[in-house]
Amino acid sequence: MRVWRETRGFPVAVRVLLVNQFGVNTGFYLLIPYLATHLGQDLGLSAAVVGTVLGVRNLSQQGLFLVGGTAADRLGPRTVIIAGCALRTVGFGLFAMGDGMAVLLAASALSGFAGALFNPAVRTYLAREAGERKAEAFALFQVFATAGSLAGPVLGTALLLAGFRTSALVAAGLFLLLTVAQALALPARPAPEPPPGAEGLRGVFGDWREVLGDRAFLGFALAMVGMFAMENQLYLLFPAAARQATGWDGAAGLVFLTGTIASLTFQLRLTRALQGRGERARWIAAGPAVMGLAFLPPLLIAWADTPEDPARAALGLLPVLLGAVLLYAGLMAAQPFVMELVPAYGREGLTGTYFGVFYAVSGIAAAGGNALVGWAMDAGAARGAPWLPWVCCLCFGLLTAAGITLLRRRGAMPSPASAKPTTSAHARPTPKTFK
Repeated sequence: MRVWRETRGFPVAVRVLLVNQFGVNTGFYLLIPYLATHLGQDLGLSAAVVGTVLGVRNLSQQGLFLVGGTAADRLGPRTVIIAGCALRTVGFGLFAMGDGMAVLLAASALSGFAGALFNPAVRTYLAREAGERKAEAFALFQVFATAGSLAGPVLGTALLLAGFRTSALVAAGLFLLLTVAQALALPARPAPEPPPGAEGLRGVFGDWREVLGDRAFLGFALAMVGMFAMENQLYLLFPAAARQATGWDGAAGLVFLTGTIASLTFQLRLTRALQGRGERARWIAAGPAVMGLAFLPPLLIAWADTPEDPARAALGLLPVLLGAVLLYAGLMAAQPFVMELVPAYGREGLTGTYFGVFYAVSGIAAAGGNALVGWAMDAGAARGAPWLPWVCCLCFGLLTAAGITLLRRRGAMPSPASAKPTTSAHARPTPKTFK
């Protein structure tokens, strides 16, 4: 109830976007976590084919974030959000309607491209509508997204009793409802006019050169890759540790449940508390440091065998849950301020493109981080060094914190209120200190 009361203090557009994100995550997570099982067990496809289908979805999303961000800038974020939800409706509908390789690849490509469209567009629209309350708006955005991430798997598990196709049709229907609701309720806003001479495809390439030539921004995006690599361990390293500690596959769900409860309870309170306590860049650095420290408690059970006694199993799970809470705490501290900062690097007309590049970098980081941690898990198991992946992730956190601290001391992080007006395609004042 408190979250809903806080939501009512924002403009209608922000409220629509928050509810939309809850629906988007619910629809996504009621289907995608079960897709690999459907492809492998229900359809009998080989592991290579399953990997290809899943890889096409990831590639079409992560690889096209720049296109989605540019579309939000040029066409207006509202149009792109609606188009993205409509495309995901079609993509998820194809998963329900066909089992041929061509249909599956088309479904994966469309659902991935849909994410590449509406992810930067939603954040662009939210940043513009929230005004000076960007950090609070992004904190609420994370709360609604987390709630959807919890509701989706619960609903998906129930729907699987009726079959995967039923789940896919329900997910497609949910995105169809979101598409219609956004078309009816999301206020239309004109897209910022591009600078003179920057129209058309030539202007788009100029936008890309401007963003990719922004060394301060690229430095920030690269410094943050560790945060996204650590966040992704909620789906790889922590579930594996929970299963090892208890011998129960369902223990992985407790990791998500614990973190979700923490996020829903403390996200907005923490963001508001940190806003008034020193420079915000300090919390962008402190957040990944806390996330890195989150990998220390599970080291206590890294060498332990799976216990047969339920009491010992429950006791062994506690360090894993403590680590998950710390990981969520660091993410809650940093993420709203990170999202607030991204638009401040460029002029108003390039907000979507900046978000697109930032999420493309984060997607590559997540994939690379997972590959490195997976290698560390295998190497640690083979060499009797189960601590290896945990120490690897600790280094991610410390390096990210050090990188942000260095940028802060060099004055390379702008003020969250210093987004430049749309004047010249290449006019870039010196960034102010991010406070």
